[in-house]
Amino acid sequence: MAPRRAVRLSLKKPTYAVCVVGVETYVDVHSNVPKGAESFEVSGSSGVKISVVYDPARVAEPTGKARWPLGPKVEVIMSVDTASKDLSDLKVKVSYFRKHEDSALGHSTLYLTGVDISLDVDTSRKGRVKRNRGDKKTWHWGPEGYGAILLVNCDRDNPRFRQLDLADSRLTSLDDLKDMSPMVLTCDGPDKFFDSHKLVLNVPFSDSKRVGVFCAKGGNSLSDYKQVLGPRHLSYNVERHPGERKITFYVEGLTFPDADFLGLVSLSVSLVDMGNLPEEVPLFTDTVVFRMSPWIMTPNTQPPLELYVCSVLDRHGSNEKFLKDISALVLKAKCKLIICPWTENRNDRWIQDEMEFGYVEAPHKSFPVVFDSPRDRGLKDFAYKKILGPDFGYVTREIPFAGASGLDSFGNLDISPPVTVGGKEYPLGRILIGSNFPRSGGRRMAKVVRDFLKAQQVQAPVELYSDWLSVGHVDEFLSFVPTSDKKGFRLLLASPSVCLKLFREKKEEGYGEAAQFDGLEHQVKRSINDMLADRRLRSDSHYVQKCIDWNRELLKQELGLAERDIVDIPQLFVMRGSRAEAFFPDMVNMVVLGKHLGIPKPFGPIINGRCCLEEKVRSLLEPLGLHCTFINDYLSYHKLQGEIHCGTNVRREPFSFKWWHMVP
Repeated sequence: MAPRRAVRLSLKKPTYAVCVVGVETYVDVHSNVPKGAESFEVSGSSGVKISVVYDPARVAEPTGKARWPLGPKVEVIMSVDTASKDLSDLKVKVSYFRKHEDSALGHSTLYLTGVDISLDVDTSRKGRVKRNRGDKKTWHWGPEGYGAILLVNCDRDNPRFRQLDLADSRLTSLDDLKDMSPMVLTCDGPDKFFDSHKLVLNVPFSDSKRVGVFCAKGGNSLSDYKQVLGPRHLSYNVERHPGERKITFYVEGLTFPDADFLGLVSLSVSLVDMGNLPEEVPLFTDTVVFRMSPWIMTPNTQPPLELYVCSVLDRHGSNEKFLKDISALVLKAKCKLIICPWTENRNDRWIQDEMEFGYVEAPHKSFPVVFDSPRDRGLKDFAYKKILGPDFGYVTREIPFAGASGLDSFGNLDISPPVTVGGKEYPLGRILIGSNFPRSGGRRMAKVVRDFLKAQQVQAPVELYSDWLSVGHVDEFLSFVPTSDKKGFRLLLASPSVCLKLFREKKEEGYGEAAQFDGLEHQVKRSINDMLADRRLRSDSHYVQKCIDWNRELLKQELGLAERDIVDIPQLFVMRGSRAEAFFPDMVNMVVLGKHLGIPKPFGPIINGRCCLEEKVRSLLEPLGLHCTFINDYLSYHKLQGEIHCGTNVRREPFSFKWWHMVP
């Protein structure tokens, strides 16, 4: 509710005032009173609502004639329900009396012009603007919450232009209006009233670089829309035409929430008297608040829509066979395959490291947004040049001063499925970031990226310990797969202990001479007996297991997991200096396409015609309803310190859950 204005009356001449529909105005019946007056009567013409506010403990409500005692405990409040047809066509009369006398000592007359001024947005989050006389100045989370939402206008609806739509103060496509949130200004009243009064739309300076506002003046051409508020325009004198009762604006977000921006922006309209005051003092102000939609990641449990992979041909050879195998997997999963040619990737095959797919959502619209990592290698232009487009947004963060480290690649960025932790729900999951060991030096994802992810609020990030790995990415030791049971997913963790246990079992069964890397050319084979006798390999495995176990306990704590929610995937690592690398293709580094898993072929010991590592993984995952396809990525990826997940990227369906229904 807007603060009450006060109108002071006069006994000598009529008073003229403006009353905004739905806004209470205080009528001062005490300041100019005839000498000897002890009571008063107040009446109003049709269309004026008058209320007398008093303290029942000190003032008795009058009976018979509606005369109220003059005193500080009695106040008169008036309001109007509709806009006037003409200037001063509403009337309020106050008469003053002595005690026990019927003849009035004097009269004060107030002439009113009612105007309907209101700034309205989709506060109910129904996808449409509805008149709201409630609290529009605050924003609340939760299923019962309210407050309008903006999309960051980070796509490019007109392919002829090179920059994001938000970077242009001109409208370049009518489709761009669909990315904006409508805002309606009601401005009803006598046309003559607006000859001496104006409406001013304002944005605070602190918000001006966060939001842009376009005014719609009718018509279907681009020239019918102009930006009236934004980085270069803090206020706008509204152009109201005779008879115009509603004016539509379109509001766009310009920046995502970040360390220096909580995500809230406000806009206001003020009614200003241009003639009777020495300065332009607002008679009335109405304010609305928007929250910027966060950038939202999607976990492996969301259905796949598109799989991206690079075609490469360099000194390491072609990955043509790998592409054929991936294509067959995509066909099974019934999603779309997009191959980035070497002319666009410049033989940078690590497309997972370059970008992460997410989306933004408002009640009226949602579209995907690619987050371009700051790693900037051969694929550095791919997301901007080939993915950004109509209804496909783009965002990035640049690292100031020093360049990106390996941990700034997005193979080091993952997200859990929805979880509940100690009664607190995370319906959109939690972001997982690889980092150094707490309270120690080492590599860490850049602060600008971590700050951005945290500022989105809806997927509270967790920092894991990944610096023990040579490449240093979380996807080297964990993954999530969907299941059809109540839990809905399992966390997969690489496990040297499980691998060594499996090898010991096979040795006891008499298969000690079966060899790892059997069937691979130019690779030294290692028998089970040899691997189990290798003290360095056992020592390396023990160290790596301790690192993974530290993450295991943190993941259980931060994701609310029990041991039954975790599946240990056999995997060995070896130390290269002070950091670890996968000894054979890292099976956890898989691509998940619904129930179809593309798993790096481990080339494990062949027993009874089958790879014992593959058989072990099948026994762990296929009872969960998953289908395992083992793909040879040995030369194309593994030998270059990466695997299938590193070399692919998946865009997935957004969550059905609406982010504004949660409470961060």
